[in-house]
Amino acid sequence: MFASLGRFVVRRPWWVILAWVIAAAAVISLAPKLTSSSDEASFLPSDYESIRASDVQEKDFPRQQNIGAIIVFQRSDGARLTARDSAAVAKIAASLNKEKIKGIDTVAPGSLSPNKRVLSSPVAMPKVTDPNDKSPQDAVKELREDLKPDLRGTGLKAGVTGSAAQALDESDSSARAGMLVAAGTVVIIIVLLLVIFRSPIIALLPVVLIGLISPMATGLIASANEAFDLKADSSVQELLTVVLFGVGTDYILFLLFRYREALRAGEDSKSGMVHAVERVGEAIASAAGAVIVAFAALALSTLGMLKSMGPALAIAVFVTLLAGLTLVPAVVSLLGTRVFWPSKAWQREPKGAAFARFGKSVARRPAVWALISALVMGALAVGALGYRANFDLAGSSLPKTKESMVAMRDMQKGFPAGTVDPTSVYLSSADDRPLSAAQADSFRTGLGKVEGVGSVSAPKLSPDRSTAAYSVVLSDPPASDKALTTVKDRLRPTAHDGAPRGTKALVGGTTAVYVDINKAVDRDYSVVFPVAAVCIMVILGLLLRSLVAPWYLMLSVALGFGATLGATSIIFQRIGSQPGLMFMLPVIMYLFVVALGTDYNILMVSRLREEAREGRGPHDAAGTAIR
Repeated sequence: MFASLGRFVVRRPWWVILAWVIAAAAVISLAPKLTSSSDEASFLPSDYESIRASDVQEKDFPRQQNIGAIIVFQRSDGARLTARDSAAVAKIAASLNKEKIKGIDTVAPGSLSPNKRVLSSPVAMPKVTDPNDKSPQDAVKELREDLKPDLRGTGLKAGVTGSAAQALDESDSSARAGMLVAAGTVVIIIVLLLVIFRSPIIALLPVVLIGLISPMATGLIASANEAFDLKADSSVQELLTVVLFGVGTDYILFLLFRYREALRAGEDSKSGMVHAVERVGEAIASAAGAVIVAFAALALSTLGMLKSMGPALAIAVFVTLLAGLTLVPAVVSLLGTRVFWPSKAWQREPKGAAFARFGKSVARRPAVWALISALVMGALAVGALGYRANFDLAGSSLPKTKESMVAMRDMQKGFPAGTVDPTSVYLSSADDRPLSAAQADSFRTGLGKVEGVGSVSAPKLSPDRSTAAYSVVLSDPPASDKALTTVKDRLRPTAHDGAPRGTKALVGGTTAVYVDINKAVDRDYSVVFPVAAVCIMVILGLLLRSLVAPWYLMLSVALGFGATLGATSIIFQRIGSQPGLMFMLPVIMYLFVVALGTDYNILMVSRLREEAREGRGPHDAAGTAIR
């Protein structure tokens, strides 16, 4: 099959290239825009408590103010705030309200901290449901500009923090990060290929070809998301860049190495490319199949971010596979041996290549090398036991000099750390009867006694008085481990057990959402990973016609996953100063280490099998395959 495909492409290269250009133009022009969401709650299923609490808020408190930002005031000289300062803040709030900033409902005069060091002024904003709506960020940007002239001559300084302010600062940082990821990936690929092949044409080939298929893959992903109502996580674009360039460069290299090998064996450029597609086509297709299965298994996740991320990356790999078996051979067959220009090294096999020596060493002492690699990988894998999930992505990833981060630290000089994003607790009557004042007050008293709770607001009753809402300020930052522990182990149990007879309590808010995401991720690990492993083992079994080899290969991949997670934990948590690592990190490592580890295993084992078919013993076959 792959020989026939190779002959078709080599005989009609211009038609193949034209077909790709037309297909890319059609997809790019007709596909919707790929949108993403950074609203964590939108990714959770409706049966989680934080989402049910949000539903109660929408039903019983539809006009409840959404505090999207907080202005933090303090004296420029660091002294305590006076009554005159409070009056100046009230005047500033009135001035900002007169500005009628789009996306801001009201700016409250605020409240003074007990130690009189800080005054916080909440900024109410309309609740945004469209993940593409950037109006809160635009409002914060304008608010920051309008604040500057109002502060002159007051002796005060101020900064804006809160969810909308952090989103604005994160957007600025992630835009730069995305550019760095893309530029860094391209530069690394170009430099490595120049070193390996000493050819500018080969160095630029992946960049040009993947530059063509990248917008095509993005368009197909956007169409799939729209068709199946999937939500894309805000990090999917950066992952797409790495997956497309990583996998795409892999497939191009697999093909070019085999093409160069055929040329060295005396074949002409046309037959050499047919030979390359025939020999490496099955390995590339099987490797891509394993990667696609590993990514697609994420569709079994309960989290929307993973459910959409997996199929999106699977589509990208499928497009890359098609390009690797058709577009790349078509372009290279047109260039012929000029693809290696100006180097002449492709004409002869190097005698003392490092990997030839390494292959001979492995062939002579396979048990020694197996033991060494197992010990090193096993030792690193032990480090994975120290992995700690971190949900404070803004605090750990945003520069400390960003205004939202500075203002948050300033606010903690006078208020509990959770003031910036309080937890919401709802007490509802099971039969829609009005709650009594005694019930609402006693429930509030119980919440206030929970360890880790800084303060609990007076209950706000719904119009029919069947539901009471409490704003609970935690003592710790909302995304910190301590805050998550407070909500999971103390606040929720206390709220559930302390609800008076005939009522039920729900705990929501950002911290509760993180608690539920953590629970959902743990569930997904126990389902997605085993399903993906079984599917990959089936692919390996079919490729290798073996029941035993897939077990060895999956064991090596699992060891690689543990070693990678362990090494990362050691470097960033033990040697570095990170309190934890991104809670999605194990999933992202699963995507790359498991999927691409299987990719390389298939390439290696398919060559081992090919060398064995030509009569080489296991040791010689291993040495040749490594070379």
